[in-house]
Amino acid sequence: MTTLEAIVLALIQGLTEFLPISSSAHLILPSQLFGWADQGLAFDVAVHAGSLLAVMSYFRQQIVTLTVALFGSIRGQQTAEGWLAWSIVIATIPAGIFGLMLSGVIEMHLRSSWVIAITTLFYAPVLYWADKRGRETRDEYTVTWKTALALGMAQALALIPGTSRSGITITAALLLGLTRQAAARYSFLMSIPIILLAGGNQALGLMENPEPVDWSAIAIGVAVSFVSAWVCIHYFLKLIDRIGMLPFVLYRAALGAVLITLGVMAW
Repeated sequence: MTTLEAIVLALIQGLTEFLPISSSAHLILPSQLFGWADQGLAFDVAVHAGSLLAVMSYFRQQIVTLTVALFGSIRGQQTAEGWLAWSIVIATIPAGIFGLMLSGVIEMHLRSSWVIAITTLFYAPVLYWADKRGRETRDEYTVTWKTALALGMAQALALIPGTSRSGITITAALLLGLTRQAAARYSFLMSIPIILLAGGNQALGLMENPEPVDWSAIAIGVAVSFVSAWVCIHYFLKLIDRIGMLPFVLYRAALGAVLITLGVMAW
């Protein structure tokens, strides 16, 4: 992997991990357009670590508050922050279970450019519909265990490449009445345990099947994905009430059309 490839791939990962546009859809483009080889498991772990550090850094104060409240609730101190923390735990369970059960099937049968193109296109109008139909009357502190479980099931759907984890969870949250800001914040907080679980699973795979590691590429991957993901989260939350979801809907539709065109040309 060249330095340019490492920078581009880390930038793509950081920018697309938290936007509702599908990181997997973007990560197949360099190989299709430029013939770049697969970046390898070690680099994949590195860029996800950078994204994780970014979201944890951005929400660091709330994470401390939620963690303290979570342990406080175990001792009987019930607070809104404690319930929010428990709701995120509940929302993590479906994706964790299905991820362990189906990861092999997904890797073998669903990580194709056609699947990614179709899901990228399919969820574009769904996101638009949710943005228009959502009641936008609730914040993340009003999430019940049923709502958390529904959002967790939506997150599990993101195991299908091209769906977009942030896209499908924000879509579900809007349909369940959360405001755009609350939907985005809850989606970002939900990402922390699931990225930790996915990254830990990848790290175990790397330990079982060690591969040569390019440490300069790893350092670039962590740094670039961290900075780009942090900037992405910051401006997404600043602009989301003003611009809504339409720009991302149109972008997904265009990206899906490009992927299908590339697939037809390569067929």
